Amino acid sequence: MGRRIVVAGGCGGIGRALVKALVDRGAVPVVLDLADSIARHGAPEGVGTIAFDASDPQSVNAAFASVAERFAALDGLVNLVGFARERRPIAEISDELWREVVDGNLHSAFSIARAAMPLLQRGNAPAIVNTSSGLALKPTPGYGPYSVSKAGVLALTRLLAQEGAPVVRANAVAPSAVDTAFLRGGTGRGGDDDGKAARLDLDAYLKTVPLGRLATAEDVVGPILFLLSNASAYVTGQTLHVNGGLLMV
Repeated sequence: MGRRIVVAGGCGGIGRALVKALVDRGAVPVVLDLADSIARHGAPEGVGTIAFDASDPQSVNAAFASVAERFAALDGLVNLVGFARERRPIAEISDELWREVVDGNLHSAFSIARAAMPLLQRGNAPAIVNTSSGLALKPTPGYGPYSVSKAGVLALTRLLAQEGAPVVRANAVAPSAVDTAFLRGGTGRGGDDDGKAARLDLDAYLKTVPLGRLATAEDVVGPILFLLSNASAYVTGQTLHVNGGLLMV
């Protein structure tokens, strides 16, 4: 059997590209996502799917109980779960909106990692790859709860690297804007993009990117595959920025 890998949020644009790449490489992925997302996008033939709500710890625990019925151990976890809401300055953000975005990005990452860790500790060279954002290091006005929660994901990743060592490695990717439906508020809790305009002024944005284009899903998949593989066996607690040179650290 190939490497057993859970892809949380596997029905999004990056998730679908990643699952295909994993299958092409002989891995055995399992997709976790919202029931609506699974119904809309599904998964490649032979790939198992489990519906869950990452913002609900009980749902997360139930999903990983189902994973444990399929696999005695996991070799990888990729957490692609996350979403943003409409841009608003801090002074105009309600408690409910703040909690929704932070729970959906940071608390969900904690719940997923906690549920997955016992299975990962029994795996073969197990690795966690969390998804943060360039906005975690360079916040943009209007994206307060998203920026803060994604910064928390980076701290959580470093903690997981410490606590998981020497058995479980944990790293993060931090993409800039990626040309998927997420950029237009689509997939997941936002539904399909339905031709919505992008969240940002693309012409102005691209002028700030040294490589001069938006990232594609495949641009993010490659780094994730690297961090899952033995090619990164001595890499843990790190953040791999995937942003065309927009942010250099």
